[in-house]
Amino acid sequence: MNIRSKAYLVHLLTATGAVFAMLAMLAAVDQKWGLMFLWLVVAFAVDGIDGPLARRYDVKTNAPQIDGVLLDLIIDYLTYVFIPAYALFKSGLLPGWTGWFAIIVITFASAVYFADTRMKTKDNSFSGFPGAWNMVIIYIFAIEPNFWLMLGIITALAVTMFIPLKFIHPARTVRWRMVSLPMAIAWTGFAGWAAWVDFHPESWAHWGLVATSCYLLFAGIAQQIFPAKAP
Repeated sequence: MNIRSKAYLVHLLTATGAVFAMLAMLAAVDQKWGLMFLWLVVAFAVDGIDGPLARRYDVKTNAPQIDGVLLDLIIDYLTYVFIPAYALFKSGLLPGWTGWFAIIVITFASAVYFADTRMKTKDNSFSGFPGAWNMVIIYIFAIEPNFWLMLGIITALAVTMFIPLKFIHPARTVRWRMVSLPMAIAWTGFAGWAAWVDFHPESWAHWGLVATSCYLLFAGIAQQIFPAKAP
């Protein structure tokens, strides 16, 4: 198989995320939250694989007819933002006006952020919270924190989307990648495990999810506080 064919296959792999998004949405409509998050975890895993493959086979050069960045953003908006926000609203965890506030803030702020050309930093991290609401909302489903804490987390993260705080990309941010990448893989495993047991309150997966989520959320900010020493 020549490199052009491989490059187009990478685009097709990326596009499977749309199928997983639809399967997650169908589960969400039936309020099968564990199944919905399982499909979102599968989509998250595909999103983690297709980027390195796209760079390896240089899809911009070898398969230029398809805009891989645009395709990825469309699927990311569905799986990272739209479906998790819908689930949060329908779950009743934030009742009344707070549910409406959450879905409006999450979907609106994320749409603006995803279109912002300044979202990436020089070291391939993200400037501002990168709209990874799937990671936040699966944490909320698993832990079910205090009502006001949930509302505070969502509000704070929406604000930080437009503040120059750094959030790592586990695969592309070189600094601490030897820790960040295993943490992202571990998060995927814990998230899948938590969804598989339908967020059973006694599952150890919840605490693994908390630990890995905290690292992925705060590692970039820690890098800003403690900048790398000049060579």
